[in-house]
Amino acid sequence: MKDLQSEIDVRNVALKNVGIKNLKWPICVLDKENKIQHTVANIDASVDLPHEMRGTHMSRFVEIIGEMEDVQPKSLELTLDKLIERLDSNAAHMRVEFDYFLKKTSPVTNIESFVDVKCCFEASKEDEFKFLMGVSVPITTLCPCSKAISEFGAHNQRATVEIKVDMKDLIWIEDIVKVAEESASSPVYSLLKRKDEKFVTEQSYLNPRFVEDVAREVVIRLEDMEEINWYSVNVESIESIHNHSAYAYAESGCTEK
Repeated sequence: MKDLQSEIDVRNVALKNVGIKNLKWPICVLDKENKIQHTVANIDASVDLPHEMRGTHMSRFVEIIGEMEDVQPKSLELTLDKLIERLDSNAAHMRVEFDYFLKKTSPVTNIESFVDVKCCFEASKEDEFKFLMGVSVPITTLCPCSKAISEFGAHNQRATVEIKVDMKDLIWIEDIVKVAEESASSPVYSLLKRKDEKFVTEQSYLNPRFVEDVAREVVIRLEDMEEINWYSVNVESIESIHNHSAYAYAESGCTEK
């Protein structure tokens, strides 16, 4: 059959990131407690297309993704090498987004349940392999200003801490989640009984945090992790009494020595 994708293109325009997006795929990832965890990912995969090639071969992306045994830096680099070789390119890129589940024990009644965090692995290879791990962690923030000016209570809300890291050595998703939760007014739980709710509410009240506070606390903890080459931190609080969100951003190099 005629292979139209392999035809010579004479328009002299090279393309970046030609490939597939939003492929739903079952994967397994490394789990600190259980060694591996099975989940479902949304995968984007692409290659750079030289100016002389009319198109790429979309089916090969899915074939190569299907050869991955797990999703972690080494296997992603191998997959990128296959994409470059089989699709006659000099660069390949992948983005893998997935839900990761952690067991969480309620603080007073000690009942186990699961919470999910959003994770994203971004990998690319041209002259060298590059890998970023992103983890988005739900937390609670309680407003210090609201607490200071109010006779009763203070406004509080769910917020999200998004941390991206470029790693020298393996960092577990669980370790990044711990950094985010320890920097918050309180963690978020999926199952709380009344005794637990009382504890969490009072914990938040005793530990008020602006988004700026959370971002700085995260930075301090990440700076102590020798496994990290580079990081970024984005904190967004879905304000309960305002019609807007509050956010703060920081990255490597923002600390004063």
